[in-house]
Amino acid sequence: MLNILHISTADNVGGSARSAYRIHCGLRELGHRSRMLVRTRVTNDPDVGFLHGGRPTIRGLDLLGRYVVDRLDLQYWWYPSSFLLTRHPWFRAADVIQLYNTHGGYFSHLALPRISRHRPVVWRLSDMWPLTGHCAYSHDCERWQTGCGSCPLLGEYPGLRRDTTALLWRAKKRIYDRSKLLVVVTNSWMAGLVKESPLLGRFPVRMIPNGVDTEVFRPIAKAAARESLGIPPDARVVLFSAHVATTGTRKGGEFVRPTLERVAASGVRNLLLVVLGERAEAWEESPGYRTLRLGFAQSDHLLASVYSAADVLLHPAVVENLAGGIIESLACGTPVVAFRVGGIPDVVREGETGYLARLRDVEDLSEGLRRLLLAQKMQPDIADQCRRTIEAGYTREMELQRFASLYDEIVRERAIA
Repeated sequence: MLNILHISTADNVGGSARSAYRIHCGLRELGHRSRMLVRTRVTNDPDVGFLHGGRPTIRGLDLLGRYVVDRLDLQYWWYPSSFLLTRHPWFRAADVIQLYNTHGGYFSHLALPRISRHRPVVWRLSDMWPLTGHCAYSHDCERWQTGCGSCPLLGEYPGLRRDTTALLWRAKKRIYDRSKLLVVVTNSWMAGLVKESPLLGRFPVRMIPNGVDTEVFRPIAKAAARESLGIPPDARVVLFSAHVATTGTRKGGEFVRPTLERVAASGVRNLLLVVLGERAEAWEESPGYRTLRLGFAQSDHLLASVYSAADVLLHPAVVENLAGGIIESLACGTPVVAFRVGGIPDVVREGETGYLARLRDVEDLSEGLRRLLLAQKMQPDIADQCRRTIEAGYTREMELQRFASLYDEIVRERAIA
């Protein structure tokens, strides 16, 4: 039996945290000892605790540290709870420490050398933040390869008021140079970035794709799924979903309306846009198609019904690691239309599981969406291929076994050393 301690922003809210909690729960089901330390706790799981240990003094110092480093634009430099982590009984009992999204204002990377001296550290990357001077995604900027500075993306999440990016980049380099890490990525795009990185490029990299529960996310009869959601059976349904604000720029909300309007103008009838996620209620009506606003789905079973009710998932993100929503949609037999960015091409394959358009090309995006909506005779074949793609490499069981094998390898190597 292995003992794993996960460090995450939260236990089950947001993309990275949902992944962390899925892995945590799955490892327990496999018979391993798994615990989580987080900033924000949303479950009643007894194996989830706070990084500050519930101690008011430490929590207060963390809040003070957050205030100070935010004012100085020194992202996440000083949180006392991070330096006390090695004293935590869950840490002392752990065989491996696994990090997830660490740029949530709760974890000090200055503590990484100390932590990695005491226990093996696996860092599962959710975005580019560990590679850059400050941003989670660099878009077209390549300064992360040369030391940052003169940042053209200061407002990009997590934003800065002053340009401290060169200082932050150098600090990361000093921290990583004194740390021992194993990096896990979910797709080939991120694997390539890590290998090119002057910061993390010297560490071993393993690719473990996201896994999905194929018993929950499975094809549901379209008629039944639509009836449960009040969607007309003859509608051509396009789903746009985002855990963060659906009106935000990174997930490509700005491309949805012009794309749908082009498709409607091309003669596609009974077009219905389903918007799922934060601020869905803010979406305006369009004369060319109808809009159904669902807000947040409260359960994975409801999510599976929404995916199954749709003909196509439209995912026009301009930068993307590999969204869990894409994998969930494919598991439900629903193809995806997206831009050719990030890790998306690993699973969205043109003519098999969807369509990949040129970045920011609304005309190309519209053409791909139109083709899939009109390919009624091919839909059963496409749905089957979507499902087979997930079953071949993206199931929850596969993800858990890959992590368990990795941990076992790390522990055996440590024992030999």
